[in-house]
Amino acid sequence: MGLLDGDAGPLPSKLPRNLLLSAVAILAITLPLYLLLRFHAEKATARLFLSQLAASDYQSAYRTWKPGSGYSFEEFMRDWGPSGEYGPVKSYDLISARSPSNASGVVVTVAVSAFLPFPGAGDPNGRNIKEVRLWVERRDQSISYAPDEIRITR
Repeated sequence: MGLLDGDAGPLPSKLPRNLLLSAVAILAITLPLYLLLRFHAEKATARLFLSQLAASDYQSAYRTWKPGSGYSFEEFMRDWGPSGEYGPVKSYDLISARSPSNASGVVVTVAVSAFLPFPGAGDPNGRNIKEVRLWVERRDQSISYAPDEIRITR
């Protein structure tokens, strides 16, 4: 009987290896998708709001804000109208979206500008960019100002 003539027995199962490779592949696909899409609805709400402001559609922007009874349209216009604290909004840039642990909403940080297109680095109009932290509630997609005391852990 030669070395190559022996009975080696059954081949080892490839099932554990295939299960491990499948789990790694699924994780490699789902984790980046989760990180990319986890605040999608809140960012879309903020973009819609800012787009309405850029189009000077203040009534629609106010409805998108979904204000409580303590925030009148006149107050909204003092904040976001053509001569408001953050207005006029002609262009914007969404900077980040983060959620404090165990929070009911997302802090969406945006930069707003009165110039179109959005000023780039070195543009003299860039001095007038205002950064705003918006709170977008997950439950109903209502918008408000993010409280200063909220700290975001990364």
